[in-house]
Amino acid sequence: REISVLMREEKILLVNAAPVIGEHGVNGAVLVFHDITNLRQLEKVRQDFVANVSHELRTPISSIKGYAETLLHGALEDKENAEDFLKIIYFEADRLAKLISDLLDLSTIESGKLTLCLKSCNVETVVQRVVSGLKPRVGAKLLTINLVIPKNIAKIVCDENMIAQVLLNLIDNAIKYTNAPGQISIKAIEQGGFVQIDVCDTGIGILEKDLPRLFERFYRVDKNRSCALGGTGLGLSIVKHIIQAHKGRVFVRSVFGQGSTFSFTIPKK
Repeated sequence: REISVLMREEKILLVNAAPVIGEHGVNGAVLVFHDITNLRQLEKVRQDFVANVSHELRTPISSIKGYAETLLHGALEDKENAEDFLKIIYFEADRLAKLISDLLDLSTIESGKLTLCLKSCNVETVVQRVVSGLKPRVGAKLLTINLVIPKNIAKIVCDENMIAQVLLNLIDNAIKYTNAPGQISIKAIEQGGFVQIDVCDTGIGILEKDLPRLFERFYRVDKNRSCALGGTGLGLSIVKHIIQAHKGRVFVRSVFGQGSTFSFTIPKK
């Protein structure tokens, strides 16, 4: 049987017992204790992960199915509503595709199968590549985006595509949670043997109590708002793992109602 033992921290032990038989019957027993705490903790992590994935998949699927059924039962004749329903179906299908893509990325990273193609990269080139693709969204929300990157800053040693994905996630979040006429700034400075890149925004900010859990899988500060904006709850977890694979670190500073700064470090050449 299993028993829980309260020590400095709770331990879960598997106990096997066998009687010791002598000439006059049972003289005692032999007990063998196996510490299975880590095993049970891993099982709980797996169960929580499966529960979260199931919920995240069920939500867009239910929405897609519901609106498709409505269309099939006559709503197609109402052109105005039909167009709105189709937009919702498209949005939910897109969110589902992003979730599956993020799950596959996270699975690859956490399994240790991520292979980095390290090379010397120019910081401004990598940042510009990402920002260029996001300019239409920045303009649509009436935001401004500024780059503060010294021309002589050291090059970094990284997988350019992976770091572009990190920047895409962070800047995308800044766009989502910043209202007009807000500003987003991408800054870079040298810190010892690393280059630190900051993504700053003047958005809604994050409560202090939420900061320690931001990089956990599926953790959302505002679940309803995040889902409405197409978030999967995995982006920051992927960011953390990519930066750790580069031997860097990622952290956040934020004041609720004033904005946030997400920072990460990458070894310089």
